[in-house]
Amino acid sequence: MPNSQDTAPVTDSLAVWLRWLETLSAHEIELGLERVQTVLQRLDLPRPRRVLHVAGTNGKGSTVAMLEALYLQRGDSVACYTSPHVVRYNERMRIQGQVLEDAEIVASLRRVEAVRDGIPLTYFEFGTLAAFVAFALRRADVWVLEIGLGGRLDAVNALDPDAAVITNISLDHCDWLGPDTESIAREKAGVMRRGIPVVYAAAQPPAAIVRIAEELAARLYVAGRDYEVSAEGGSWSYSGAEFSFTGLRKPGLHGRFQIDNAAGALTLYTLLEGVIDPATVDRAFARLRLQGRMQRIDTTRHWLLDVAHNPGAAQVLAATLREEYPGRRLIFVMGVLADKDLAGILQPVVALADAWIAVTPANPRALPASALAARIANVANIPCRIANSVAEGLGIAERIAGDDDLVVVTGSFFTVGPATEVLVPAA
Repeated sequence: MPNSQDTAPVTDSLAVWLRWLETLSAHEIELGLERVQTVLQRLDLPRPRRVLHVAGTNGKGSTVAMLEALYLQRGDSVACYTSPHVVRYNERMRIQGQVLEDAEIVASLRRVEAVRDGIPLTYFEFGTLAAFVAFALRRADVWVLEIGLGGRLDAVNALDPDAAVITNISLDHCDWLGPDTESIAREKAGVMRRGIPVVYAAAQPPAAIVRIAEELAARLYVAGRDYEVSAEGGSWSYSGAEFSFTGLRKPGLHGRFQIDNAAGALTLYTLLEGVIDPATVDRAFARLRLQGRMQRIDTTRHWLLDVAHNPGAAQVLAATLREEYPGRRLIFVMGVLADKDLAGILQPVVALADAWIAVTPANPRALPASALAARIANVANIPCRIANSVAEGLGIAERIAGDDDLVVVTGSFFTVGPATEVLVPAA
């Protein structure tokens, strides 16, 4: 860890600052909130009207975007913090739907550096505190904050929420969070506070979620128990304790699971702000888009980019492909990190693929394409091509895809990010 002699950059270059942050620790995440809480106290930031935490295994970014959209429709000044980014670090911080500029992020990083006085912070902790500074300086009314990993010891959790959504819980980051869903649930339940409303946006919450909510007297609202959601054709319906909506337009984000995210966001919003007009819900959700999440890009070929990097996300990807692209020839371009549950990621999608291309993401933790191809060959009945980079893999897909085929780029943020840069150069 750094000591008090470490010298922060004097430049205004965000790229230089980020390179410096990467040197602060050999590990991106270190357990314990005390250091972050101490620096946060020194920053002495005014508290916004609302602080909302979004935790869970999958669907966090979508739920953040949905809460953001609802509050923007209400007329609030809304700040959002998410991670990781797909292409640019700036994506992690946005106010009124716009990502922060380099200069604003650098100024906020400087403010953190000015008060930390040698207290060691990781890359993620430093960035989280800088986001809080930027949001406070802009006087945002509502802060919607994604928990980066886990919950209990995540840097975001240094700031007490007024309410929280836990999207769902499945196996991911097991080295950090525990070997089973109950262990992971205990970590994610760390976002709860005494007496606050907490929405669990999936059916059958793990026992740890229910138990900890009871211990804290947190008001737990569970999908399928406290509210119902259903979808048919191009619309969806919602029924809660106080009101019901029918015939809502499906969110602009693709995938059946987005209805679950929308219902969770809507439940939390109405618990805090009261009943909302259904036309406002439609306006809020209709135009939502997220980079790297069921993202369609049409060039000379048809592409679907999705960062599915754990078994739960792969199951959602498979369900979406079956529902929205039945009968299409599917070409998979996949790159994964070596510490992920590859068997669990492959199992839902392997039967859907008509062709495979394994790539090596540009990350020290990447699984080499040759090793990935060997694993794919063990479970698929078709050969797998090998590419040394994401760009090379996209080139192969471009050559072998037909006019009506769909190329699915997936497996990691470090696969989808470079693909986005190639396919959408201005991204």
